[in-house]
Amino acid sequence: MSGRWQGRVAAALLLGLLVAGAPCAEGRAGQGGRLLATGGASVFEGGAGGGIVPWAVIAGYGSEGQWGGSAFATRAVTGDYELEARGLAFGWSNRLELGVARQRLALPTLAASLDLPIDRFRQDVYSAKLRLAGDLVYSPWPQLSLIAQHKRQRDFAVPVLVGARDDTDTDWLLAASKLWLGGAGGYNLLGHLNLRSTRANQAGLLGFGGDRRNGRSLVWEGSLAILLDRHWALGYEYRQKPDNLGFAREQAWQDAFIAWFPNKRVAVVAAWADLGDVASLRDQRGWYLSLQVSR
Repeated sequence: MSGRWQGRVAAALLLGLLVAGAPCAEGRAGQGGRLLATGGASVFEGGAGGGIVPWAVIAGYGSEGQWGGSAFATRAVTGDYELEARGLAFGWSNRLELGVARQRLALPTLAASLDLPIDRFRQDVYSAKLRLAGDLVYSPWPQLSLIAQHKRQRDFAVPVLVGARDDTDTDWLLAASKLWLGGAGGYNLLGHLNLRSTRANQAGLLGFGGDRRNGRSLVWEGSLAILLDRHWALGYEYRQKPDNLGFAREQAWQDAFIAWFPNKRVAVVAAWADLGDVASLRDQRGWYLSLQVSR
């Protein structure tokens, strides 16, 4: 995606999130509890979100004074890589979320071609999210949350050889999410926009900082989804990335997804993902599947 189109998409998402839209009567009637799908699915780094983009919402369906939570497992397969992630997230009073996730990136093609000593990278992610203001449905403004993702790359021997500076760092995000009831020709419209401060290479799986750039980058990410009914959603996600390592350019991630919410206990997300060039291997595209259970 060119810089011109990145700017246009970012502007459209930001405008949509900041334009006030009064909830319809259906939303007001549901204030006794959180609506189906408003707990989100799980981002691969853990916590409530889509597949690759965190949301401002709190994991689970707990409302004021209640605990909620979720557990997830994710698998993504491209031409040369396989990513597995699993984790837990707990939410309190629809205000605070704490999460943990473990990721494993298998790289058999790269390991064979470069004769690497290992054929996978592992990472642990510890996250916290605080809802600052607003509500996904019941306020005219978006729900705003502050997110911290503390990451530890567990196989740093290879990333340091290609220029990565650190095996541990923290991403900071300001997230905005909004659900417009009947906002897209009678269908519910769900939008998210994040600003992320990061030093992560390939989301941290290749360490943090690099020989090209070692400081923090401010990048944006967002998603839009149309809820076809109470149980099904179609959408698109985009995640801008920093470009820290000289040995291989890093490109944005994007995907088109379908999500199924049969009830408040289960969520299933399937997507076709385009990760661009990853660690010198070009055009990494493939499928993504995530299963979540919630309460």
